[in-house]
Amino acid sequence: MVKEGEKWMKDTASSCTVVGALIITIMFTAAITVPGGNNQNTGFPMFTDKKLFIVFIIADAFSLAYSTASVLNFLGILTSRYAEEDFLESLPTKMSSGLLSLFVSIATMMITFCVGSFLMLPGKPWMAIPVIILAITPIYIFVVMVSPILFDILKSVVGARNIYIST
Repeated sequence: MVKEGEKWMKDTASSCTVVGALIITIMFTAAITVPGGNNQNTGFPMFTDKKLFIVFIIADAFSLAYSTASVLNFLGILTSRYAEEDFLESLPTKMSSGLLSLFVSIATMMITFCVGSFLMLPGKPWMAIPVIILAITPIYIFVVMVSPILFDILKSVVGARNIYIST
């Protein structure tokens, strides 16, 4: 059972590491090539005086930070020793922390996308609803796919702690 758990953890962590690394790349690029470009005279972004631009930068920074945190959690899983006692607390904690970080990263990436779209298309509020629906869709899909796994991990950790405490 430990071997099967190790294989599942490694496969899941590898897949999530790839997703996290892609988000890191995208969000780093978005921070450097801001919407609207830079002012030729000053070199500063064109939209620095707009409140939406501040939201864009903050959401981008959150997404970058949380995707980096998720990749580090998943790398911690990949480099773990996979002893039986690691399956009681260490590995499930890293996996749940990594999945939650990845969720926050995806959600803030979609916020960044929406805000960037609004900055680039001023005066077109009729585009807000389709953009928001498109942005919510991947978040919803991720929650639907990952929440059963996350709940199972959390249940197993709580159950393992109760067994460990009672013995």
